[in-house]
Amino acid sequence: MIDIDKQYFKNWKFIDLFAGLGGFRIALESLGAKCVYSNEWDVSAQAVYYNNFGDIPDGDITKVNEKDIPEHDILCAGFPCQAFSISGKQRGFEDSRGTLFFDVARIVKEKKPKIVFMENVKNFATHDGGKTLEIVKKTMEELGYTFNQRVLNSVDYGVPQKRERIYMVCFRNDIIIKDFTFPKAIKLTKHVEDYLLHDTSLTEPLYVNRPDTYYNGLQDNTYSNKSIRLGIINKGGQGERIYSTKGIAITFSAYGGGIFAKTGGYLVNGRPRRLHPRECARLMGYPDSYKICKKSNQAYQQLGNSVVIDVLQYIGIEIGKALNG
Repeated sequence: MIDIDKQYFKNWKFIDLFAGLGGFRIALESLGAKCVYSNEWDVSAQAVYYNNFGDIPDGDITKVNEKDIPEHDILCAGFPCQAFSISGKQRGFEDSRGTLFFDVARIVKEKKPKIVFMENVKNFATHDGGKTLEIVKKTMEELGYTFNQRVLNSVDYGVPQKRERIYMVCFRNDIIIKDFTFPKAIKLTKHVEDYLLHDTSLTEPLYVNRPDTYYNGLQDNTYSNKSIRLGIINKGGQGERIYSTKGIAITFSAYGGGIFAKTGGYLVNGRPRRLHPRECARLMGYPDSYKICKKSNQAYQQLGNSVVIDVLQYIGIEIGKALNG
């Protein structure tokens, strides 16, 4: 995460829906806002959230009465990507029924926050031929909001991981803003090697020594803002590729197989290994003070589903600038 000097959202309140590990919460709190409600259905993620923030998120959002949600200025949501059942040409609020976005929409309809800040996977932009994004846009416009969206890559915001996500920022129509734009890209100055742990007792079990390891002969001495593949294990499928730490990390995934599943393999001190959950957390913008799940498999999955805090912070700064003129 980045250091922020100005508290753009001082005295503002927000809610954290589909909260996961609380990436949105960390970003918004760094900008001065206060979380007044959180919701996350996954029990293991709830436990991690509690360990870090001191409160347990509500469970199944579909069973939450929107009238019971506290008043708030900003609604944050990283809702799942789901297809909508098109019921004609409307493609708005009614077409969102049966999806988890509908639960976001009904809370927005009831509480009318000033800003709705959402995140989803890159493919959300083209999902179902673009119909999914169109319904979300139409729904927000029906509810009285402007709709801004952009696919951003975390590597363009100082974090050496290829992680493309769509970000959606909606302002209530009566809120006076000045020229909101998504943040401009910045130069990448760090690479995977800058995020590695130095405690060998933690990383030694992660090394892989197999006879079916093959290298492509590329010298590992050049820095890049892209991933640099150095070799493979087995047939080189997903989760069997070895990359340089002088490049960027591949996209962390909550699922997937292979010996280097979820993180990819990296050549560290001349030997290949997967990344440690703490290293993954660092590459998602989480500070070392953040308490990740002690069960590695769950930690990898939770981080693979999470958001890059730095990107949220940069977007938050632009929201703050637009509000303050």
